[in-house]
Amino acid sequence: MALSKAKLKYIHSLEVKKIRKAEGVFLAEGPKLVGDLWGHFPCTLLVATREWLDKHPGNNADEVICVDEEELSSASLLRTPQQVLAVYRQPKECIDANLPMHALCLALDNVQDPGNLGTIIRLADWFGIEHLFCSAGTADAYSPKAIQATMGGIARVQVHYVDLPNFIRQLEDCPIYGTFLDGNPLYDEPLSQHGLIVMGNEGQGISPEIESLVTSKLYIPNYPPLRPTSESLNVAIATAVVCAEFRRRASLQLG
Repeated sequence: MALSKAKLKYIHSLEVKKIRKAEGVFLAEGPKLVGDLWGHFPCTLLVATREWLDKHPGNNADEVICVDEEELSSASLLRTPQQVLAVYRQPKECIDANLPMHALCLALDNVQDPGNLGTIIRLADWFGIEHLFCSAGTADAYSPKAIQATMGGIARVQVHYVDLPNFIRQLEDCPIYGTFLDGNPLYDEPLSQHGLIVMGNEGQGISPEIESLVTSKLYIPNYPPLRPTSESLNVAIATAVVCAEFRRRASLQLG
């Protein structure tokens, strides 16, 4: 089957959030990412070179289109297309509001950059955090840039969009952690193996409404303490530092 102009238009339209949402799909590109997501989400469209298709027989995509490198380049949203792109179905939303009561979860308060979001999903996957709760103002986890940045982590991390303040208010007696420049040093604070870690917007941090709900304010200290340094860390880097410390403490407790 040839790659028609209508199909090209459809693939490129998936850059637009409202179309992705209406169709209930997302786009992934490249052999590794497509391979990592295979089997986790139903594939509605597979566009690949003959070389890739010959190496991956028996795929069960709803529609398969074999293309040459030039055709793939015209369909791809990447600067350097890589053999294959796939359109997958987004998972159906299923939220258990009590998850942070018995597992460590992440929450994002208006994180805007899809690259940061995708990297945080990748980090959550690395640290065994399976649920990420996002405010309505957080970037779309199913945008092409976010999906590429997850490096396959989206297959194992469930992303939920919620009214974040109301969601947190339902978590009675649950630890709610947040990072602040005036918080207590991360390495000195008691940390639970369950609860919700809130990370804030790239420029504004955690919003005042969410801040009022945080039960433990954390600060990532620079080193050495009095040395002049950057004002703050990138939100994805900060997430990595915080999650690493939570999991280090958990490992010590298990040991």
